[in-house]
Amino acid sequence: MRKMAAVLERSFIEICGFERETLHRVREVTVNLGVSALPGGVKFADSAGAFHYEDSGKLLSVTSNRFIHWSTSGDTVQLVEQSLDTNLLNNAVKLKFTHCTVLLGGVTIQETLNNVIILVSTNQSVHRLLLPHPSRMYRSELVTELHMQSIFTDVGKLSLQDPSHSAIIPSSVGQTGSPSTSTAWLSQSGEAHYALGSPAGGIMVVTLAPHDTQGGVSVLELKRSSMMQRLSGWMPTAIRGEQSPADLVLSLAVRELEEDSFIFALCQDHKLRMWSFREQACLLEADMLDYMPACKGVKRLAGQGHRLRLAFSSTTGLCLSVYLAVPQRGQFTVLQLVATDNNRYSLDHISSLFTTQETLVDFTLTSTDIWGVWVDDSNTTVVKYINFEHNTAGQWNQVFVQPPPEEEVHIGVDQDPRETYLDVLFSPLRFTASAIVKALQIYRRGSERISDLSWETLKKEVTVAVESELQSSVTEFEFSQEEYRQLQVEFWSKFYACCLQYQEAVSMPLGLTVSQHTNMVCLLKKGFVSFLLPCFAVDHLYLSYDEYLFSEEETPITEDPEVGRDVLQLVQCLRLVSDAVSGEMAYEMEKALEHLQSPERAAELVLENMLSNDSDNVIEDIQNKLQDVRNPMAAMMVLLREMDLETDSEVGGEGPVAPGATLNVRISLSQLYGSSSAVSVVCQAVCNLAMTRALFCRDLLILQKLYLRFGDNVFLGGGAQLLQLQQDLIPRSSHLLSSYHLLKHISQSLASSVPIDILDANLQHLTVLELSDTPTLSSSRSVVLSPQTVVELFYQTAARKIIISQLFCQRQTNSLLLWTHMVSNVVHLLAQLLWPSNPGFQFPECLMANCQYTQLQEYVRLIGPWCQVNIGSCRFMLGQCYLANGEGQKALQCFQEAATEVEKEEFLMRLTGSEEEEAASTPRLQYYNKVLRLLEDVGLSELVIQLASLAITEAVSDINSQAALWTRIFKHHLDLGHNSEAYEALTQNPDSSMQLDCLRQLVVVLCERSQLQDLVQFSYVNLHDEVVSIIESRARGLDLLAHNYYELLYAFHINRHNYRKAGTVMFEFGMRLGREVRTRLGLQKQVNCYLAALNCLRLIRPEYAWIVQPASGAVYERPGASPKRNSDGEFSSEPVKRQVDILELKDLEKEYILSRSRLTLAQHHPPSAAIADLPEEERLMSSSSSSVRSTTTLAGLGVSSICPARPTLAAAAEVLGLASRRLSNTVHCSAFK
Repeated sequence: MRKMAAVLERSFIEICGFERETLHRVREVTVNLGVSALPGGVKFADSAGAFHYEDSGKLLSVTSNRFIHWSTSGDTVQLVEQSLDTNLLNNAVKLKFTHCTVLLGGVTIQETLNNVIILVSTNQSVHRLLLPHPSRMYRSELVTELHMQSIFTDVGKLSLQDPSHSAIIPSSVGQTGSPSTSTAWLSQSGEAHYALGSPAGGIMVVTLAPHDTQGGVSVLELKRSSMMQRLSGWMPTAIRGEQSPADLVLSLAVRELEEDSFIFALCQDHKLRMWSFREQACLLEADMLDYMPACKGVKRLAGQGHRLRLAFSSTTGLCLSVYLAVPQRGQFTVLQLVATDNNRYSLDHISSLFTTQETLVDFTLTSTDIWGVWVDDSNTTVVKYINFEHNTAGQWNQVFVQPPPEEEVHIGVDQDPRETYLDVLFSPLRFTASAIVKALQIYRRGSERISDLSWETLKKEVTVAVESELQSSVTEFEFSQEEYRQLQVEFWSKFYACCLQYQEAVSMPLGLTVSQHTNMVCLLKKGFVSFLLPCFAVDHLYLSYDEYLFSEEETPITEDPEVGRDVLQLVQCLRLVSDAVSGEMAYEMEKALEHLQSPERAAELVLENMLSNDSDNVIEDIQNKLQDVRNPMAAMMVLLREMDLETDSEVGGEGPVAPGATLNVRISLSQLYGSSSAVSVVCQAVCNLAMTRALFCRDLLILQKLYLRFGDNVFLGGGAQLLQLQQDLIPRSSHLLSSYHLLKHISQSLASSVPIDILDANLQHLTVLELSDTPTLSSSRSVVLSPQTVVELFYQTAARKIIISQLFCQRQTNSLLLWTHMVSNVVHLLAQLLWPSNPGFQFPECLMANCQYTQLQEYVRLIGPWCQVNIGSCRFMLGQCYLANGEGQKALQCFQEAATEVEKEEFLMRLTGSEEEEAASTPRLQYYNKVLRLLEDVGLSELVIQLASLAITEAVSDINSQAALWTRIFKHHLDLGHNSEAYEALTQNPDSSMQLDCLRQLVVVLCERSQLQDLVQFSYVNLHDEVVSIIESRARGLDLLAHNYYELLYAFHINRHNYRKAGTVMFEFGMRLGREVRTRLGLQKQVNCYLAALNCLRLIRPEYAWIVQPASGAVYERPGASPKRNSDGEFSSEPVKRQVDILELKDLEKEYILSRSRLTLAQHHPPSAAIADLPEEERLMSSSSSSVRSTTTLAGLGVSSICPARPTLAAAAEVLGLASRRLSNTVHCSAFK
């Protein structure tokens, strides 16, 4: 596999962690100490800051990747606790201090072993919030939940007005105004100290006693003339002496060193003063203008925007950075505090750094760097950083901030304005929900408050609002289509402009924070927090501002200085190409990629447009620059190699995370970067990377086409290089452009919400395919984002586990989680997992598992023409989509196309190689079996038949597979009512036992459907005896009146002219009726059976007119019958002996006469029908010299002249008389009168 991550540059790129909720769930807590608003109170600018837990860089800590950020505005402080590993519940609180204004630097957060303490300073009060430390909030060390409680969960239970939590700042006699700036700290003894810049100059320190003691409040004033501590309560007397507004404090900072607290104050007179809190003395005073060259005239100006920051590290000690704000420029001075003998201190100058930005918003000092955020004249955010010790000519490093959304939306002639604007507004990358909600409220003229809406509902509300406004403005009744389109554009652009305005407001930067534990850099904005990620070298080259790009002399993507110089020259040419591509042509290029047109052809069209509209001679400038590139082929190959994310092997694996690690480590890894914030940041970083590189590849392709047009004019090597360009580099650029366009598309494609019943059905299908429990598809932890892109869905459910497993397979789990290193690897590995040319197929699997069929179809469509990896797997996935959408024939076609790749692709091999799969001779047959089971599960019998028929051609030498496939075909033909086809499939089955099973099923099903005609007419070649056996078995085993298997068997034999067997069947039927159905209906059926049996025997030659009759008491043994037991319950020691009698025609006639007589008797006396056949009656009939022949009776039964009629009434009377005598015990004689 290639290197894990691409080369990183020194620059950073901003990734916005937009919120996904329409309304933040922020609890408000009001603190009212009963003070009145000060007259003419000073308004301070909004500010922001952050606190990072000390163990935030440790994997096994409950505070890993966890921090608190806050913002202040007027009388409120909003605090939010955030984690990149778990979602924190109740994590936001807004504190409102009645009639007070929060000071600059008025929020400080510190942690102790058991608590997190928040210190807040306002212009009239000081406050202390004591909250539980996260490590003390959970009883167990193992925290497995995805959601955890924030430290702010119980903040509402605190009594913030109590003296232990709050105090009013006493006002000095004669003092006017209020403090302007502040800082606070917690002493080792637990006291809370608040240093406030006094309006009369100097510093006032207010101290709250430790929270668990009853001590009061003390106030200390530190001034240049004298130091005096007032412990007499709230009213210290004024301290007279040398006072001057020159020592008005502009910025404060504090640091505890060697059991003392040093307060640093940067004052209006440009001087830095250091006070010892313990000694109450000013230990150091330094004029900052001494470090500023050409400061003439500055001394006369009072400082206004000066800032002070501290940084401490074990290697450098305590460093200070002072920002001096002077007109037209600013300067950062970095100083190191040095202790000398006798408790004296001095400052060593380390560096002076200059910046030309107008308005500094905030800056942060680390042990090595200064990070700053500015706002320029056009209100654009500028972020830069610099190493204050090792920098090249004082050049700052770039941070590429996210540009605001486009001011105008390009709408193609074939696009609907409403849909286009909605796509832009509700893209996950452009607008925050709060900006859209505020714009909607204004657009509705504040008619109603927006409730807590989902993203989709908000989208509908916006649509209704704009369309209603449009409709209400219309006065005409008829419009042309073009006029209506113009109206739509007008009203939607108006709403869009409103959203732009509010998006700009929430994007206003307030502060900057850098974690000294993880090096994570965050930009704190008015409406959200954005994260700064290291920029990959190739992206750095494309994004760099011109002044940086032209001054660079080397690039980290190549070690060869000559190639590096050519790369830089080539990128400068690409910059010219990018500037020359008009918005309209960029749209056309995008559209061509969307419609799967050739990227090369699209690039040629863009180039033609550039050449025909080259009014500024851009092409000539490009040509001149190209001539300075000595080896363009090598430079292009370096760039293409750096952008290609293809790997030789699959990224990650299916194994466990950190095998062999302790349970604690495994749980921590299972949560790492799993919160909604981390999901959003990582996936938006991938989207940003894809968008940047898609533009890079587009411009490179256009430039390559321009090279071909210039030919030998710019190529030193001539034709060979042109041939390489045309046959190798241009196709590679085209392929990369298509790949990054795909990544960009899926990164912005929203996932669909899926009903639970569809998810259950899909899980059933995956179970059939034996894919439901694979690691790629199992959603062990998922966070709720709304809306959610499909890449975010993939990262949550599958990719994050694979990536973390890859990162920690060789990494020590006790090493620090450095943000810059970790997030770059996570982003790079996620991009590799999504890269279509890599062997891994986890992303489409994830889409299939989560029922994202529309998105999956679009994915397969976009990679179809150019991606040659996982072709079969993609066809299989497309088949799944068609199947889910009810397009069975299309699905079958895709499944068939996928079969050719079964032995080549990992996903299809895994699909066919499961342990439970029945043994098949070839992988392709195993694949067909899986698909057949899937089609059966969906209930598509016709498609099962088609695919099984195809599979049979693959199973020529595999008898077992053939038999199973023919059985399947038979079953589904039978299910569909294709009786002839089912019979045909049955006859083709090479396995006799399966054939017999099918035959049995055919008989049963056709009988149940009463399709007896088909059943009787089939030829049953070589199966005749089996059919008879099956029907006989069914006839003898089931209820006589409920089923008609005897009649079926009779018809079966008659149809084949086998009259003796037909007669045997009907005689057996009659005998059983006599024994088992003792009703008049049973007698009627018995008479008919005997009559039919007589008919059959009359139709054959006399010498063959006989049948075999099991004797009375014989047992019909059926296959599978249970062993018989005797009266003692023991098994019979001897098998049951079968006795048989031969019955001729005359014997059947006797039986018929008897049953006919009994029927006549039952017709006159119904209870007599319940008496079974009697042996004496049989003997009587047997000994009778002449049988009863009643022509009338036979005629009534529908049979005429079986034999010459010899009516013998005496014989009939004799039979009836005998029957009468036998029934005399139960029947009254009057019944026979």
